[in-house]
Amino acid sequence: MATVPGQLIWEIVKKNNSFLVKEFGRGNAKVQFSKEPNNLYNLNSYKHSGLANKKTVTIQPGGKDLSVVLATTKTKKPNRPASLQHKSVMRKEFGRMAKAVSNQVGDNYYRPDLKKAALARLSAVHRSLKVSKSGVKKRNRQAGH
Repeated sequence: MATVPGQLIWEIVKKNNSFLVKEFGRGNAKVQFSKEPNNLYNLNSYKHSGLANKKTVTIQPGGKDLSVVLATTKTKKPNRPASLQHKSVMRKEFGRMAKAVSNQVGDNYYRPDLKKAALARLSAVHRSLKVSKSGVKKRNRQAGH
């Protein structure tokens, strides 16, 4: 079975697909976002598209513990969707996770153009996983008088 080039897939899906979110900004300027998997910035562009590119990067929260999952797409055997992604779970502190993401995405010649986006996504996911420290409890003013 022949594979279809990514640029052709992008030309087909760039203006209309099920993941596209079109929002109107100031005036008539349309902003287009994408909810597709493997899209780090959620932008509707060929560079960030998870549908059109063979090599993609995903960073998601891991689960109940404070872990982060880094998933990269395997380029060989693209017709097997069940085993298409290589996932690695990271449970270390932020600096070590950032170094691992940087090595995997940029320094490994996988997708060096997505290194900045992957680190930004890692920072946002890590920040969302932090549990806020319980400080002084606020007094309920409407409780019993």
